[in-house]
Amino acid sequence: MTTDLTVVASYGRTAGSARVRMYDWLDHLGLVAREYKYLDTSRLGMGTLARRPLDATRAELGLARLASRPGQGPVLLSRRASPISTGRLEASLLRRAGRGIYDFDDALSVATDGPFPLAKIWRRSVEAVDVVIAGNDLLAAEARQYADNVIVIPSCVEPDIYLAKHDYEFDRPTAVWIGSPSTESYLATIAQPLLEAHRRTGLRLRLVSAGAASLGALDTMIDRVPWTPTGFAAALESADVGIMPLPDDAWTRGKCAYKLLQYAATALPLIGTPVGANRGVLDGAQGWAANSDDEWLTALFACIEAPATERAARGAAAREFVTANFSFAAWAPTWRQAVFGS
Repeated sequence: MTTDLTVVASYGRTAGSARVRMYDWLDHLGLVAREYKYLDTSRLGMGTLARRPLDATRAELGLARLASRPGQGPVLLSRRASPISTGRLEASLLRRAGRGIYDFDDALSVATDGPFPLAKIWRRSVEAVDVVIAGNDLLAAEARQYADNVIVIPSCVEPDIYLAKHDYEFDRPTAVWIGSPSTESYLATIAQPLLEAHRRTGLRLRLVSAGAASLGALDTMIDRVPWTPTGFAAALESADVGIMPLPDDAWTRGKCAYKLLQYAATALPLIGTPVGANRGVLDGAQGWAANSDDEWLTALFACIEAPATERAARGAAAREFVTANFSFAAWAPTWRQAVFGS
């Protein structure tokens, strides 16, 4: 269905946040919108901009034209519009919109690093909009300091695109982690329990990612699988347990537990650090919560040594939980109301 909605993001569909928070919604609801993507890429560092100066200039001019246009309909902005913005452009774009909606799924208010800190863009955007969509309660509380109309819509999954696991037997266990190269370093926080489980049970660690960097001693047990839109589901389904370790800091407390949701949609047993939104998902999906090295090792062994019937029961409970509470279908009425006002 064609709409008067304009969606704006600095990244294209290959970038995780923009895809999950915006483009997947369009696909789920069958909506056709005007899409503005800065360079339609998942990488927008200074090196990328330096290699594509003409493209970056055209992108900035296009954004300026978009921001100066009289409001004609709703504008949905994900995180930021330009990688070299201070937030004034985003604020202008949202204020001029017929209905300005700002969506974010990370603790951007504490992102103060770099020459163009996201915290400044976040605050100016939140102050300028008609509606803020936050990925969890903690993020919503931060936004409510500067905006009156804040709605929580979690990051959602489409259960039907995941391959639900059915065979919970294994000869050698495989833990799976899915994510971006920038967060692979979180695996180092549980290196010791992973290596000990590898030594004692042969556990393998499958990384579904676009990364290729060394993770030190963990490299001996890692099998890398490149993330692709058509291949990630099979890479999850053929694993035995999904893991999501996190350090506990101001940034990670704002995470939306998306990895756990993907594992749950696959009907995998879950192990994760109960930080931020992870805690509620682990509780609802009957996963194992682990903080310390000892707790991680205990959880890994509990999953590996459990009967296949127990792993299957936990996986089924996880899929049922995520379908009821974190699917696009479950949140579609709320998203439509937030974006279109009706």
